[in-house]
Amino acid sequence: MTHSLTRTIEWQGRTVAWDRFGEGPPIVLLHGTPWSSALWRPYADALSGRFTVHLWDMPGYGASSKDPDHSVDLGVQGELFAHLLSMWGLDHPHVVAHDFGGAVALRARLLHDVRYASLCLVDVVALRPWGSAFFNLVKQHADVFGQLPTAIHRGVVESYVRGASHRGLRDDDLAMLVRPWLGDAGQAAFYRQIAQADERFTDEIEPSYGSIDEPTHIIWGADDTWIPVDRAHRLHTLVAGSTLTVLDGAGHLIQLDAPARLAAELERWASIVNPLPR
Repeated sequence: MTHSLTRTIEWQGRTVAWDRFGEGPPIVLLHGTPWSSALWRPYADALSGRFTVHLWDMPGYGASSKDPDHSVDLGVQGELFAHLLSMWGLDHPHVVAHDFGGAVALRARLLHDVRYASLCLVDVVALRPWGSAFFNLVKQHADVFGQLPTAIHRGVVESYVRGASHRGLRDDDLAMLVRPWLGDAGQAAFYRQIAQADERFTDEIEPSYGSIDEPTHIIWGADDTWIPVDRAHRLHTLVAGSTLTVLDGAGHLIQLDAPARLAAELERWASIVNPLPR
């Protein structure tokens, strides 16, 4: 079942699609690239029984605006996330972040004076090197890729997205992930967000990871070929007091490769940072 985000916020000319539901302490789920909040939706529904869940699509992604004149890099997204937390009136929310969303949450925390009740980092972009051979090729030739015929573009995106899964994707899951990148605006946005990715945005904050003192849990797919599991162990070492769980048989799209085990791990973490009353 698909669920649309029902609310919007305007920020610096961008339209940010978002939603809020459930009851309890606030928790925010951040997606990565080239995904959207739809990847987190089943987990958000499950968590809504004990949290007030906040979902959002970053500008340039999902249902949010894709204006070609607007930057969508990690610097912009981190600044925006800090603004959203203020707009939502959230002080010390719980945060769960995947992929690129990890860097967004970390930048908001380390550069924009945001604090969290807890932080759960799932196969995140946080340490160099990041970016596949395809990713780096697109960065060098984004204008050329943006001119691909529609059918070829769709094939490129589908092949790229399939490569993030260790188990293999069902047709409906593949369609959900690819849909925002179709059409003229979606195609241009797909290559634009890759072109604007830059390791300097994580290099800038990496020396400060040791200052993170919120309860932090790291979850990683053992078979992640996009961001190999050695990054999980490095990040675990850098964030003092963090905990780490590695899920066998899961790739970068851990939400789809190991849904039951990821849901159980998130529930276990939730029970630690937000224990149910006795």
